[in-house]
Amino acid sequence: MAANDIELRRLVIKAFHMTDVEMGEENKITYNGKMTINNDCLDALVAKYSDVIDKVDVKIIEPGDHDRFTNTIMDIIPISVKVLGKCGEGITHTVTGVYIMPTGVDTEGKQAHEFGSSEGNLKDMLYLNRAGTPADDDYIVSFDITFKKGMGQERYAIIEAYRMIEEWMNVFRAQLKKFEGSKCTERHEYYDRIRKGQKKVLVIKEMIAHGAMLDTWIFPNEPSGVEGGKSLIDYGCTPIMLTPNEFRDGAIKAMN
Repeated sequence: MAANDIELRRLVIKAFHMTDVEMGEENKITYNGKMTINNDCLDALVAKYSDVIDKVDVKIIEPGDHDRFTNTIMDIIPISVKVLGKCGEGITHTVTGVYIMPTGVDTEGKQAHEFGSSEGNLKDMLYLNRAGTPADDDYIVSFDITFKKGMGQERYAIIEAYRMIEEWMNVFRAQLKKFEGSKCTERHEYYDRIRKGQKKVLVIKEMIAHGAMLDTWIFPNEPSGVEGGKSLIDYGCTPIMLTPNEFRDGAIKAMN
């Protein structure tokens, strides 16, 4: 840091890499890189959101096993949690090596979409090794949602589906939050600084705010989460200022 720089905030992201994901007796992640998934809780979750959800099927897609059918891909979600501070500062723990992929269709076979669906062969529908997508050697947890008839095109139903996914993910987040930071496999520090005499840079990002499958959530409680956040539509689609570290820390969630 230069002598005249003013440090505003520091964000530390600690990653814990998973190398083995399989079905097991409980939903659990461990320091040794193993993640187990259990589907016993799904019936209770579906019952809670039964006004819009008919059923959920959770499967593990191993690295390279992408030559398979997928319903419309709604999102790629990392498992991350705030350990200290609020969005854009403090400490965040995140899991690497595995990502959650919610997909959607309704009971009549209509894909969850608005302007265009993305069902088909997963290897053709998902670009790997890009920002926001899994790498070749990452596991994918397919969270396949079957909506009630016509609900895949309703904005409130899509939001409810994301609330259900977050509730399922919170079991892993609670464990991840208690992980000892010194045992992380990667550690990254990012700073928001004022550099006197330097150019000021503003990046303008146009975000979707149409509704249903074309919505954007801002400032959730947890990185890439739902609870505590608010739709850009409900903000009146007005310009919103974010710091670079808020952006890095999952302040924006695409609800599509």
